Amino acid sequence: MDTIFAPATARGKAGVAVIRISGPLAWDAVSSLTGEVPAPRQAVLRILKDGEDALDQALVLVFEKGASFTGERVAELQVHGAPATVAAVLQCIGRLPGLRLAEPGEFTRRALENGKLDLAEVEGLADLLDAETEAQRKQALRVLSGAIGARTEEWRRHLIRAAALIEATIDFADEDVPVDVTPEVLSLIVGTADSLRAEISRYGIAERIRDGFEVAIVGQPNAGKSTLLNALAGREAAITSEHAGTTRDVIEVRMDLNGLPVTILDTAGLRATNDPVESIGIARAVDRARKADLRVFLLEEDQVPLLLPLEDDLVVWGKADQRLKSGLAVSGKTGQGVDRLVAEISRVLSTRASGGGVIIRERHRRALFDAEQALESAKDLLCAGAEAELAAEWLRRAVRSLDSLVGRVDVEDLLGEIFASFCIGK
Repeated sequence: MDTIFAPATARGKAGVAVIRISGPLAWDAVSSLTGEVPAPRQAVLRILKDGEDALDQALVLVFEKGASFTGERVAELQVHGAPATVAAVLQCIGRLPGLRLAEPGEFTRRALENGKLDLAEVEGLADLLDAETEAQRKQALRVLSGAIGARTEEWRRHLIRAAALIEATIDFADEDVPVDVTPEVLSLIVGTADSLRAEISRYGIAERIRDGFEVAIVGQPNAGKSTLLNALAGREAAITSEHAGTTRDVIEVRMDLNGLPVTILDTAGLRATNDPVESIGIARAVDRARKADLRVFLLEEDQVPLLLPLEDDLVVWGKADQRLKSGLAVSGKTGQGVDRLVAEISRVLSTRASGGGVIIRERHRRALFDAEQALESAKDLLCAGAEAELAAEWLRRAVRSLDSLVGRVDVEDLLGEIFASFCIGK
């Protein structure tokens, strides 16, 4: 296998830049640059040289095969972060025989191929690198730490036990089997299927933490929706005007709301109109509001929502600076009540987020769904007294679906797409 290298830190000026080398010639590269290889896992300060020319003073660290991120021999050079320094060191490494620049995600792919990470952990790492909020960081770190693999191994162990019991009845079909294994097999199948369904039901929340919740501000024209959006965003994200119908399309502002990724939607004012353009905006507003995770109904005195609030939706009195109103009231113009509204939105979404599971991608959900459906088929066959071989085959299908979740089988076509999202050096 080729020895690969790449900067593991972003481009630009920095105090330190890390250059990673992985493969059978990684330590040879260090020897060429410094004249010696330090003891594994012991950082040493050395002068990097290109022949007789000094390149930089760097902290050098090497890892043995099997004890590194990729599972291969690895070296890391912590050089000064000047772009010219990094470029000079990379050019020198690139001239060494047998070394080449890494492709995007190639270090992580080697970690997968060498058994240091499973596929779900790789996806968790990708999400961790993209995490923008505290909730996303925690969720991605949980996946990277092997939460999906641990659950999968538990389900898989139960199904292998069930399949082994069925196989025993097949292998000894001509002999008297002292114990009827069907009750234990059905118990294992039903218990695992219930667990899979419970995990699938929590997928929507986990996906929302990964991709972001949507909160729609809903109300009639001139209710102060755009002004409230600007107050929440802390900038002029939407045009405000005293003329009704200014907002014709859905305006989106993404923000970190107490650690949760949230997109606030400013929708067109809901009213009857003959203006065809405004009618399109209102139709879009209604559609997005219904699909949003939470709706904030911004009302004025004596107004009735044109959409019916759902459970957990927030009904808020607007323009609180102009009139006193009991209950939750806000003024986007003065900021009155905005902090309380943010706290209420955070409370509702945090309560929902607490119910999130470990599967965070559609691929994960599909694998669990396929496994659950296979178990249902196996259960139906056993209850109908069908041949044991048929039930055993459905159990094997369920195990294969779980294996695909962590990358044991049938995932080669996914790898290119997954690793394309990684940066070079990771």
